[in-house]
Amino acid sequence: MKKQFIVLGLGRFGSSLTRALINNGHEVLAVDKNENLVQEMSTIATHVVQADCTDKSVLMELGASNFSHAIVAIGEDLQASILTTLLLKELHVPQVTAKAKNDNHGSVLSKIGADRIVYPERDMATRLGNQLSSDNIIDSIELSPDYNLVEIKAPESMNQKTLQELNIRAEYGCTVIAIKTGIDLNISPMAEDTICTGDMLLLIGSNEDIRNLESDYGKKK
Repeated sequence: MKKQFIVLGLGRFGSSLTRALINNGHEVLAVDKNENLVQEMSTIATHVVQADCTDKSVLMELGASNFSHAIVAIGEDLQASILTTLLLKELHVPQVTAKAKNDNHGSVLSKIGADRIVYPERDMATRLGNQLSSDNIIDSIELSPDYNLVEIKAPESMNQKTLQELNIRAEYGCTVIAIKTGIDLNISPMAEDTICTGDMLLLIGSNEDIRNLESDYGKKK
């Protein structure tokens, strides 16, 4: 279903987000006061406008209240980020997602009404750190400060064993929700399904449980 978004701020994060939304078939109004950034995005975005989004009258002229979702992608200028978020909520935009530079910035954005706070640099650093710290973890998504969704490459110690034999949930508290073998994806695998070396396991668990599982199977021959 095609959606309409307004993205405010066309730095690295805002530009990449705009491209991703357009590539997924959505309409995007991209806004930034920097003429060079606007020109760079003009060949990609549905609509691009050079404007100061900290001006309420400008946001009203752009029809910000007609969009179901606004993304405040302003990075370094914390004052502009906070003011823009506040104005969007005053204009009753249903969903406002705001990029935060740090926890203090995120706390302020939350208090003034942002519906969702994202920390692109921190989240990317966390994902990369998890990948670099393990030989088997391919990717991870933080679901909460304590729980992750991770993609793990099955080591040799799991080869030709069923989920029932591995007993991962009982032993480690992690739940395997999918197994990928080549291009085949097995959603909600059964206890009798067999894992082979190199299969990708998608599982959910606490950070500690995932570390314990990865550590134990990394030591097994």
